[in-house]
Amino acid sequence: MHGLSRDDCERLDREDPLSVWRARFELPSGVIYLDGNSLGALPVGTRQRLDELVRVQWGEDLIRSWNGNDWIGMPRRIGAKIARLIGACDDEVVAADSTSVNLFKLLAAALRLRPGRKVIVSERTNFPTDLYIIEGLIELLGQGHELRLVHAGELCDALDETVAVLVLTQVDYRSGRLHDLATLTRQAQAKGILTLWDLSHSAGAMPIELNAAGVDMAVGCGYKYLNGGPGAPAYLFIARRHQRMAPPAIAGWMGHAVPFAFAPDYRPAAGIERHLVGTPPVLGLAALEVGVDLLLGADLRLVREKSRQLGDLCLRLVEQECAAFGFERASPHDSARRGSQVAVRHPQGYAIVQALIAEGVIGDFRAPDLLRFGLAPLYLRYVDIWEAVAALRRVMASRSWDRPEFKRKATVT
Repeated sequence: MHGLSRDDCERLDREDPLSVWRARFELPSGVIYLDGNSLGALPVGTRQRLDELVRVQWGEDLIRSWNGNDWIGMPRRIGAKIARLIGACDDEVVAADSTSVNLFKLLAAALRLRPGRKVIVSERTNFPTDLYIIEGLIELLGQGHELRLVHAGELCDALDETVAVLVLTQVDYRSGRLHDLATLTRQAQAKGILTLWDLSHSAGAMPIELNAAGVDMAVGCGYKYLNGGPGAPAYLFIARRHQRMAPPAIAGWMGHAVPFAFAPDYRPAAGIERHLVGTPPVLGLAALEVGVDLLLGADLRLVREKSRQLGDLCLRLVEQECAAFGFERASPHDSARRGSQVAVRHPQGYAIVQALIAEGVIGDFRAPDLLRFGLAPLYLRYVDIWEAVAALRRVMASRSWDRPEFKRKATVT
């Protein structure tokens, strides 16, 4: 390669204060993993934690573990740990359910808190499942609510006194564009609008200060930058000022004030616990806790700084080395406006990603034409970016992407 060299990247790795964290993950040899924004890598401690839980806590202690090993306290305990990663108080977060279910629960509560308003504002490019949840809840309620979808640049103008809730994802899942969470929250609340943020593509990759920004509610997943494993439990946040008045949309037994009284009538718990529903998924929560504990030991300011540098490096190398192959930048040029991922466009994006995977470089594809590369700073090296772009150049120069097997769409892209 010309310009930046592998030696330059190796020097950056030697100077990297986060380099010691790579050894805390189980990474397969011969693979460059650029998909941590979809599924985080396996922490070294997870295997041991699950083995001990299965063999001893489940295998030997059996049902006694709900008390003896505090299985029952896992949603609150892990939620309190996640709270420290997102700038919340310990009693404002619980780990439970999926992001989609939590979004349903919190959106329903938010609409109850703004009974005279019928409009929900979101972005046209918001993550589709978030929009599906909103549409489904509107239909279920049957009270004349409306979903107003606008482009990012139109959000401020869309906020008026008819709007009940602003629902946004902090980092766009396609382009990696980063919303200004604090500014949009302030603009919404000036009009009496509640804010509900999806942190799935940001938490764990950058500092987040929900309370400093005055955010009302938030949700997020556990399997991306929190490294909780496939299908890991999600989490939800409700600011203290709303907890007493925010009704649970699903009145489950774990959200009861006294679950084991087995009373026939529902009485919600006083705080954030009222938004729990069913029996905690102990195995999933245990794996999630390992990933969260690992992140709590890292300096998220350094994580964010390295994330921006990795993104700059990746985009610069693609433009420098692959300019002849028709790639178009899809991510913001300014790293301050990007999350921890970058994306480029190409008409043959899917086939190119499959050819890269065959070369040992794992990224992913998002329709219709996006090659997306996740940048997990705790285990990704600068030299990995250099090698990944070198592989991309080989794939394009040799046209290996044009093989039929790389054009057959798999179920998961």
